[in-house]
Amino acid sequence: KCPVLRLGPLLIISFPSVRPKKRKKNINLMAAMAALRPLHWPQLRPPGQRPATTPPAAAGATTWRRMAKATTSLAPGAPTPSLPKKKVLVPIGMGTEEMEAVILVDVLRRAGADVVVASVETGLEVVASSGTKLVADASIGACASEMFDLVALPGGMPGAARLRDCEILRKIMCKQVEDKRLYGAICAAPAVVLQPWGLLRSKHMTCHPAFMDKLPNFRVVKSNIQVSGELTTSRGPGTAFEFALTLVQQLFGSSVSEEIGGKLLLQSDNNLPRKQEFNTSEWVFHRIPRVLVPIASGSEEMEVVMVVDILRRAKVDVVVASVEKSTKIVASQNTKIIADKSISAAAESIYDLIILPGGVAGAERLHKSRVLRKLLKEQKSEGRVYGAMCSSPTVLQKQGLLTNEKVTAHPGVIGKLTGQVVEGAGVIIDGKLITSKGLGTVMDFSLAIVSKLFGHPRARSVAEGIVFEYTKN
Repeated sequence: KCPVLRLGPLLIISFPSVRPKKRKKNINLMAAMAALRPLHWPQLRPPGQRPATTPPAAAGATTWRRMAKATTSLAPGAPTPSLPKKKVLVPIGMGTEEMEAVILVDVLRRAGADVVVASVETGLEVVASSGTKLVADASIGACASEMFDLVALPGGMPGAARLRDCEILRKIMCKQVEDKRLYGAICAAPAVVLQPWGLLRSKHMTCHPAFMDKLPNFRVVKSNIQVSGELTTSRGPGTAFEFALTLVQQLFGSSVSEEIGGKLLLQSDNNLPRKQEFNTSEWVFHRIPRVLVPIASGSEEMEVVMVVDILRRAKVDVVVASVEKSTKIVASQNTKIIADKSISAAAESIYDLIILPGGVAGAERLHKSRVLRKLLKEQKSEGRVYGAMCSSPTVLQKQGLLTNEKVTAHPGVIGKLTGQVVEGAGVIIDGKLITSKGLGTVMDFSLAIVSKLFGHPRARSVAEGIVFEYTKN
């Protein structure tokens, strides 16, 4: 037996003297020890801290649903400090689908990505497919020499065709594919942009149902999300949240994707109603309904764009009005939007419905607008419809516009409401008042308005066009 001396982590073994066999050299103990691989001791961690793990590759679009019941916050999700900054390019052009572009940008920025919105037009200002005016961060030419971790193409027509015809963007995307870096496309973009550029070879893909026949039948699938190597494709505005979260998962890992998904308030529990109505009242107009959507710096851009886009698809006359000195505002995730007019100019008309978008800073600036305050007061006193999303129900409460009505709001501010708060459903209608939790519930909110104005058939038709599952209840 060998005597053993243990000194902390050091183990010393004393070997007995052994006569070597004939024709064999003595063992060089020092050389043998030098040949041994170094011993790696586990790094000490504070009690209860889990070891770091490498996030798995994207395996689907539904992992974020497990976080839907998590504690939510109005503040954007901060990236993990140890994660490197990821650079993302989102190109836009005249006719780009605004919901797809803005949801992509908003969600990726919440995850911590450095997102550049680049215009393929001669100027930075772009009029999107439903008339929303967006301002890009840079021209596509300024991005030609940059390297991106992800290039994601929004759809919309003729926006997708404008992207396809941009030679600089084609070269950027081809280099992206050649270097095996992430790229994605949604709605019309897989068929209208990637297919003509030859960037779908040996890939499985999906796209908007109206463009499925332009893709190879043997490789096209009808799923909301399709991941094929470095390529991720999706179907339309109604699947844009899933698309964006899948890209977040690929860039930052499942934990970040699930955290952001939980904060977006996406519907995950099928046992809960998506909307509830109390004190049913008819919203019937014998003309095209006029809707006012006031915005401010700090307004939540996803909410603004979704409600405006969906209502305009339903043939509603929507006016976007800025309460700032300029018609150009910078939204909560730094998306730049140009309103149709100032709130003072908008106040010259009467509206059938006034809708307040959320965003903490934006809601506070809406509350400070004297012109808007007067409009809202008249709206209620005249028995016309009004509504609010996310943090903006607190604006209605501060102005004395909530009495006995049942309401909901973002979980981060719902405790500030003193009235009859209804939790569970994402959308609450009480007579001539409609409120929602905001963010991921805004498509339901917008379609509920369409249903009240025109009936379920038109709401269902609009939902089908954006590839969104519509239910009456």
